[in-house]
Amino acid sequence: MRVRTLAVALLAAGLALTACGKEGSPGASNPAPSQKVAADVKVEGSKTFDRMKERGKVVIGVKEDQPGLGLKDATTNKYSGFDVEIAKLVAAQLGFGEDKIEYKAIASAGREQALINGDVDYYVGTYTINAGRKEKVGFAGPYFTAGQDLLVRKDDNSITGPETLKGKKVCSVTGSTPIKNVKDKGYTEPENISEYQNYSQCVAKLAEGAVDAVTTDDAILKGYAADEPDKFKVVGKPFSVEPYGIGLPKEDKPLRDKVNDILEAAITGGDWQKLYDATLGKSGSPATKPVLERY
Repeated sequence: MRVRTLAVALLAAGLALTACGKEGSPGASNPAPSQKVAADVKVEGSKTFDRMKERGKVVIGVKEDQPGLGLKDATTNKYSGFDVEIAKLVAAQLGFGEDKIEYKAIASAGREQALINGDVDYYVGTYTINAGRKEKVGFAGPYFTAGQDLLVRKDDNSITGPETLKGKKVCSVTGSTPIKNVKDKGYTEPENISEYQNYSQCVAKLAEGAVDAVTTDDAILKGYAADEPDKFKVVGKPFSVEPYGIGLPKEDKPLRDKVNDILEAAITGGDWQKLYDATLGKSGSPATKPVLERY
């Protein structure tokens, strides 16, 4: 979803940072399982994999400001979240343990160029697969299927989907696709729409009762709900489809096929569910396992 180009400000006001590491927040308890590192991995014909082997580490592009997905701890400089766990799982199956991973935070607008330039070997960070992006880069996955949803206060049962937003105050990022969707579909009146520069501002307004709902991808909203499970919940009725993929150099089909194999094994074998439960699952919202595209 295009709103993620503005995600760099997600942690403004310190909302997510203060939640990081506390009871009930992603990574605070029930940590994701450690990944067994595969040995003697070969990916014939992959220039990207050859580059990883030559340098002795993998460089992964991630987000650093999305609670429950890709979040960098300001104190430890460690990364956590569902996207990060997926990135680690792939690295392990390619033969690289956590000590052989270099994370590189790349904003949404710079993802394609980072892959084209070889600045990162692959990218995992709420990266929606679409036709336009496929012209520039390759994708494995999806490893998660997100959709526009609503974050509301835990005790609010009046909002059950977009059709119940009439008369309700809705907040999202300025100029974002989700808030445009709310306007275009007339889900609520124009005077009830609030727009801010980042989601943390919207979530703060939701907490104080100034707005009734925050809208964007459900994966992002689940991160906030997981941070504050006693305050917030995700409605759980997505009204768009956003398949998140792992971005790869466009011409590297051997690596794309290998990563798809890794993801399929995780999805069918149970590791995917464990990683979800340890991160976004703490929001209390279940997730449907994705179906790989394999183009």
